[in-house]
Amino acid sequence: MIITKNWLQDWIDLSEVSSENLALTLNSIGLEVDAHTRMNIPNLVVVGLVKSKRRHENSDHLNVCEVDVGEKTLQIVCGAKNVDAGQFVAVALVGAKLPGGLEIKPAKLRGEESFGMICSSTELGLPKTFDGIMILDESIGELIPGKALNEYEIFNDDIIEIELTANRGDCLSILGIARDLSAGLNLALKEKVEFKDPENAPGIGRILNVHTNAESNARFSFRAFEAKKNFGLSFKHILRLAIADLLGSCAVQNYLAYVTHATGVLLRAYDFEKIAGGSEKISLDIKQLQNGEFGVYCGEKLLSIAGICQDENFKACDNTKIAIIEANYTKPLVIAKAINENKSLKGDEQVYRSSRGSEPSLGVGTDLLFRILGENPSILPYAGAQRISSAYEPVTIRFSDKEINKMIGADISRDQIVKILKKLGFDISIEADFINAKVPHFRHDVLNAHDICEEIVRIVGIDNIASAPMKFEEKTRINETYINLQNSRKVRKKAAALGFFECVHYVFDDSKILASLGFAPCKKEILNPINSELDALRPTLINHLLASAERNLKNSKKSVKLFELGTVFDAEGVQSQKLGFVASGLKNESSIANGAKPAAVDFLYFAGLIQSVIGKFSVKIPEQKIGFLSEFEQALIEQNGEIVGFIGRVDGDVEKSRDLEKTYLCEIDFEKLKFERIMANAYSKFPSISRDLSILVPNELRFEKIKEVISSLKIDALKEFLPTDLYRDESLKDSASLTIKFSFQDDNKTLEDDEVAGFMDKILQALNQNLGLELR
Repeated sequence: MIITKNWLQDWIDLSEVSSENLALTLNSIGLEVDAHTRMNIPNLVVVGLVKSKRRHENSDHLNVCEVDVGEKTLQIVCGAKNVDAGQFVAVALVGAKLPGGLEIKPAKLRGEESFGMICSSTELGLPKTFDGIMILDESIGELIPGKALNEYEIFNDDIIEIELTANRGDCLSILGIARDLSAGLNLALKEKVEFKDPENAPGIGRILNVHTNAESNARFSFRAFEAKKNFGLSFKHILRLAIADLLGSCAVQNYLAYVTHATGVLLRAYDFEKIAGGSEKISLDIKQLQNGEFGVYCGEKLLSIAGICQDENFKACDNTKIAIIEANYTKPLVIAKAINENKSLKGDEQVYRSSRGSEPSLGVGTDLLFRILGENPSILPYAGAQRISSAYEPVTIRFSDKEINKMIGADISRDQIVKILKKLGFDISIEADFINAKVPHFRHDVLNAHDICEEIVRIVGIDNIASAPMKFEEKTRINETYINLQNSRKVRKKAAALGFFECVHYVFDDSKILASLGFAPCKKEILNPINSELDALRPTLINHLLASAERNLKNSKKSVKLFELGTVFDAEGVQSQKLGFVASGLKNESSIANGAKPAAVDFLYFAGLIQSVIGKFSVKIPEQKIGFLSEFEQALIEQNGEIVGFIGRVDGDVEKSRDLEKTYLCEIDFEKLKFERIMANAYSKFPSISRDLSILVPNELRFEKIKEVISSLKIDALKEFLPTDLYRDESLKDSASLTIKFSFQDDNKTLEDDEVAGFMDKILQALNQNLGLELR
């Protein structure tokens, strides 16, 4: 978007604002300045009046002109085709240095002396304005021959190119930029000047009638004028269009381009005679098309689609006698949808603006256009206008100043917030602690309080908001779910470190196999199972783990260790988490370390691995045997006085039916495990003393009975006792020799042999009295 400071002056008084401050303000309010250049006309370039022109006697393309430059009249030879007597032109006097490096000197061209140069705009470093020399008029001020051109305000201007984001279609005009500057600089916009129809002008109803059946979103305004002869724009308008790179060859289209760039209102011009075809009056129909866009029809002829395209056959041009001017507005979302849905729809230059949001106040554009046209005596405007405007309910955003300040992180007073929003065109009302802001129609991108906050910040200026350290505050996330997650991660890591591989299986299982293992079916049936082998919610992890162990063994694995932490369902369909382990075959794969002859897994090895994962536990013989486990190697796992699972070897028949090697299973109720913190306790600095005790025990006596008796003595110095050897032979008959190792240590002193002997006697006596056990 290209603007100039002089052009902005039409809408806002910037006389007290320096060029540097203007650029800084634009940047601070979010309108990024991409380029900023100063227009400078060289010294010794003055206004000249061409008093006469005659053909050069020795050239068919040169003219000899007498040019009044104030104090004297100069003879200047000029080759431009458009030079003529009576014109005010730019004259570079002898001694002037032009931007291209050309220095003007007296010269003789084919026998005619020349004392200066009549300049084109490009020769003065300006954009191209005419095909030939630059012709001045009093739109730039009073033209006085001999007056330096750089004394005119329009030639001492700042050209600023602004980079806009796609949502700021409201700033694709001089008016839009001025609105934002009004808030940023705290300056008032100049009062709007409305166009007044000239007296005795014919009414537009004589030649035009407009109607529509469209129910919503349609906004059009039609006016007309009659051109008595060819007409053109003033030099001021031509130069501004050239600077904005909008100057074309058609005067009518140049007028429209100028007004659209100035106001943001989309304009089109139709040639009345091309549409009417000899009729004195035409009727236009506004129809809503398939994707919400609006077509302008005359009978069956589609003249244009608002904001998208126009039929070239009906476009007004320089020889147009009666022009119909259309101003239109369509919501950007409608334009975007129409273009995306209909790929054959070819848009013109208006799509860039209409898809980003053009100016909806159509009167701003039509009034400016007809004020400019009214300055030309060759133009006769028709009185009145034909308008179509749908009801518009503005978006209202309700917020408080505390809410805005919390977002910003600074204290902006309510009065300042209200003042800024009013400057930006918002309609504000106060209700208790809340501010109700009605969003202006040209700001379709403002939808909520966060957008309001953005408007406040950019006008206040991000550099004017004091920085504050970032605070990271959040509520504690340590809850039961988080703790369970952390515990599950610990279990997985420990299991993997011990050589177990994790499995992930379906929560569905084969109901027939589950029944054969002795598990009750879940009452919650699956209505549409994946297949017959996955037709029930699983009550255990065991079946899937055994199946995975079987597959691995069949794939030539000799040592299989797997685990799974997954969901199971009881008979009532209640969900819970179980932790399952399986170890089958050898303890390890063959390697140099084990001499290529690793041992097979056994109960103590497997139990040791499980203990390394879940922590210390004890085992108990189940009162009711677990059917799929060996009756000789199965136990319940007890931890902190609670049964948490089971462990044992898979029954031989099950191993055989599944082609398994020696296999051990463990399944634990994960939610019953206790993941207590490891507490550091003081340790004794004094040495420990070990003693072995060998006793005769009946074959049917469980070690847990012995453990209960010894533990009940509560000997503080007894730190640990473990069975270390079990010996049987024929001489012992129905008994066995059990060796138990005892470790004693006192926290405060070194134990004497007599004290240790006393502890051992006490233990032996208790075993004899309670279990009838004696020394071997």
